[in-house]
Amino acid sequence: MQNPTAAMLVIGDEILSGRTRDANMYHLAGQLTEHGIDLREVRVVSDDAAAIVSAVQALSAAYDSVFTSGGIGPTHDDITADCIAAAFSDHIDVRDDARALLQAHYDRNGQELNDARLRMARIPDSATLIDNPVSVAPGFTVQNVHVMAGVPSVFQAMFTSVLPTLTGGAPLLSQTLRIDLGEGDIAGPLGALADDFADLSIGSYPFQKDGKYGANIVIRGQDSARIDAAMVRLKAAFPV
Repeated sequence: MQNPTAAMLVIGDEILSGRTRDANMYHLAGQLTEHGIDLREVRVVSDDAAAIVSAVQALSAAYDSVFTSGGIGPTHDDITADCIAAAFSDHIDVRDDARALLQAHYDRNGQELNDARLRMARIPDSATLIDNPVSVAPGFTVQNVHVMAGVPSVFQAMFTSVLPTLTGGAPLLSQTLRIDLGEGDIAGPLGALADDFADLSIGSYPFQKDGKYGANIVIRGQDSARIDAAMVRLKAAFPV
């Protein structure tokens, strides 16, 4: 049985300009793998409404779950919530439940819930809120799209809130063998192995160290016996 599939949409000019390095994909990929959900695609788009709407619609139609990061803060360029609403033809405005969370938070801290901060309570009508134990301002889910913050600590906390709602599959298992030969020397036998074990994912990840070439061969799959069998063949073809 095929595992559930997922995609990630990273939103923000700061990612594309190189000013900010995205850490959320790494965290999401690891968490999804552990829970048997296959992350199949990651897209990065700018703070452009048409681009965000188009990407959300395409990814939502293609995968079981979509996770977005970025663009739900209080500034003028935080347009993700409005774009999600547009993608699903949903009405959006300040929601009482989200406003109440923010009001309580800023009251506790002796701060004003001003118009800028109130932008973070703009939630599509059909959405369910995603808990944010770090900074209170919620994420939200519309259909199969989970909308979360770009700040890594907040993204991770929000994903922890979402995880119990996801249907997982069989965890992905892996084994690795280091081979101190260049990829040109191992490509033939490796290709034959991949043909014979088509149910497994066999990847070659080259490196160069101290002037010598090598590759880490990673065999992934859900059947530990099949992985063991493929690894036996691999070691026989390239004895250490």
